[in-house]
Amino acid sequence: MVIELKNTKFIPEYAGKLNFYLSAVHGIIKQADDNPTIGILLCCEKNNIAAEFALRNINKPMGVREFQLLENIPDNLKSSLPTIEELEQDLNKKLNDI
Repeated sequence: MVIELKNTKFIPEYAGKLNFYLSAVHGIIKQADDNPTIGILLCCEKNNIAAEFALRNINKPMGVREFQLLENIPDNLKSSLPTIEELEQDLNKKLNDI
């Protein structure tokens, strides 16, 4: 899975860039018995029509989604989500394993 986080509104060029990343993962990292690599593009703002046209002829599983930042996490979700420190530790461990 390739996830790209953009702190801007969606522009069609992002789909092409994510397609490039998926091709690189498929050609360099993916093993023969792995499932297809999925691409997820998260943007601050999404235009559905632009996203639809940008993804229309791409033959890899990709999606574009809008995200919103929350200053305060709802209490009922806090125990289900990792802390920032836990995310950083996990990411650093994965980067060191590469």
